Amino acid sequence: MRIYSKYILPGLIDWACSQPSGMLQREKVIPLAQGRVLEVGIGSGMNLPYYRGQEVEHLTAIDPLEELWERRQVEVGSLNFQVDFIKGSAQKIPFDDESFDTVVSTSTLCSIKEVDEALKEMFRVLKPGGKLLFEEHGAAPDASLARHQNRLNPVWKRISGGCNLNRNIPALLEAAGFNTDGLAEGYNEGWRPTSYHYWGWAIKSVRSIKS
Repeated sequence: MRIYSKYILPGLIDWACSQPSGMLQREKVIPLAQGRVLEVGIGSGMNLPYYRGQEVEHLTAIDPLEELWERRQVEVGSLNFQVDFIKGSAQKIPFDDESFDTVVSTSTLCSIKEVDEALKEMFRVLKPGGKLLFEEHGAAPDASLARHQNRLNPVWKRISGGCNLNRNIPALLEAAGFNTDGLAEGYNEGWRPTSYHYWGWAIKSVRSIKS
């Protein structure tokens, strides 16, 4: 199992995350990042080409799989903003409250084990009015497909590094205190159980902090 998780799984994750259906949504949301940015679950750095250097002051990247980061095809020295990588967990982000203007999470919320805790951490380190930019697959509104996702999920999680087919992304974001007015959703091409996607931005509103 260790050989699978160290040598085979990173390649499978990299392949799955690079599918055109999800990359199209990343192209829409990543250019919105600005200021001091934290990318949670950066993987092999697929989002790096989409950041607008004139808008990003500094990018901090965090991921538990350093093997994925070592697979990146973009040389960070070629970017016109500084990038620092930290091997770590989204459930315990090692930064003070209100440290970042933007948090980015793409193809990550499906696989974090304690996703509620991770989203609370993302909320905590965002400045008031800051944005969480995201692109995720999740639970489909179609009842038949949703049942299929639920049936497949236990086996799928075991072979995919903990990825879940059926997480309700909007509900998770709202439970963490985010305003989801910037959320879009819809079916994409690809394998049907992972074809329903959510993308856009969620805001750490002042009202959420006070409540």
